[in-house]
Amino acid sequence: MKKMHKKIGVLMGGFTPERHVSLESGRNIYSKLAASNQYEALPLFLSGSTEAYRIFILPAALLLKDNADDVHDALLHPTKFRAAEALLTAIRQEAASITKNYAKDAIFSPEEVTFSALKERIDFVFIALHGRPGEDGTLQKILEKYDIPYNGSGIATTALTIDKYATNQFLAKKGFQVAQQLLVTQKDWDDDQLITIHTVANLFTYPIIAKPVDDGCSAGVMRIANSAMLTAYASAAFRSKPLMSDEVMQTLGLQVADYIPQQKKILLEALIEKDQAALACLETTTGLLTHIDHNGKTLYELFEPSETVAVDAILSLEEKFLAGEGHNITPARFDHNAKVAAIISKRVKRELANIARVLNIQGYARIDAFVKIYPYQKIEVWIIEINALPAMTPATCIFHQCALNGYTPFDFIHAIIQYGWTKRNFAASTETLSLDRCIKKSQ
Repeated sequence: MKKMHKKIGVLMGGFTPERHVSLESGRNIYSKLAASNQYEALPLFLSGSTEAYRIFILPAALLLKDNADDVHDALLHPTKFRAAEALLTAIRQEAASITKNYAKDAIFSPEEVTFSALKERIDFVFIALHGRPGEDGTLQKILEKYDIPYNGSGIATTALTIDKYATNQFLAKKGFQVAQQLLVTQKDWDDDQLITIHTVANLFTYPIIAKPVDDGCSAGVMRIANSAMLTAYASAAFRSKPLMSDEVMQTLGLQVADYIPQQKKILLEALIEKDQAALACLETTTGLLTHIDHNGKTLYELFEPSETVAVDAILSLEEKFLAGEGHNITPARFDHNAKVAAIISKRVKRELANIARVLNIQGYARIDAFVKIYPYQKIEVWIIEINALPAMTPATCIFHQCALNGYTPFDFIHAIIQYGWTKRNFAASTETLSLDRCIKKSQ
């Protein structure tokens, strides 16, 4: 590292339904870095649109807002918030002497910056975005263009893992176990719904799982019980208007706050369930951290898997990442006998490490999988999805997992930054080239 207090830009927000989780992740990372004596932290918010990115340095008043949409609106439409600003002005004047001594670099209005200007202000970007453009290689390309180091995997790996279909097809070709999948495009659906429904009936047995191909890990994921629900789900996903119809919401059993993103294609998967021969079938989520040895080789540290317990059939976004909403058991209950559970856990982690290695995962990640347990500690690991830049909210179970390995939350974030700073060039490995070929085939 080139200087003692490295300045880290924590980039949060974005355009996906997970921007609210991203704000929680970003604030958590920012607070840990700002409280340390090793880093200076700069809170950054990605706003604008997918066609024109706009990055702002956030003042504290916006960083602490509850809702990412409010932050987005305040940045793009500042006149809406002039009344609130007027209230704050008097308080700032009264506190000026304190601010001067203890927060001399504080800003009170958002400051927009370009990537080239950002390069001069920071040493490293910690990407706390979820979904596109932070998890699909797009932002990684821009950061590498400006020679700004960042956390997580590189361009090719993120471009693959954002696509749930391409990722699992790639893993299946490598010999790993994944659920049967079918990609349904809007064109397929519009051309002939009946043929598509018939194709689904021939390939799957209801219930099945429907999900976005490349959106967040829980947004829009539903258990589909029959063809009527499939028709309603497709109508919701392929709709031309932002709002879903009352009929569709009623058929799918959705509440007002529930959301299915508008898409051009949806992914259908067979439901992974316990079979007769299995003793158990657990849904798990497992975090990992990578290190570099003295020879430059990447080493994978797998954490203890957490068992995820959903209130409904599908674990919601809130259950995964927001405090008080979810129920995760760490370590997972693979067996009532602690020694047997440890053997199973070791085998699961070995399989997940192999998957991370094949995908060339860098920095850190989370792998969601079902683990089927059979007699004599035989296991099967069925991959659900790979999250190359997992959420870092205070409630996410990756912090529970890393704590079992001796990491405080700051230690974990620090290790991610250290790895990203050391291994800056992700494009040279043989595996990355093979991922590029796989991505081109899937498009």
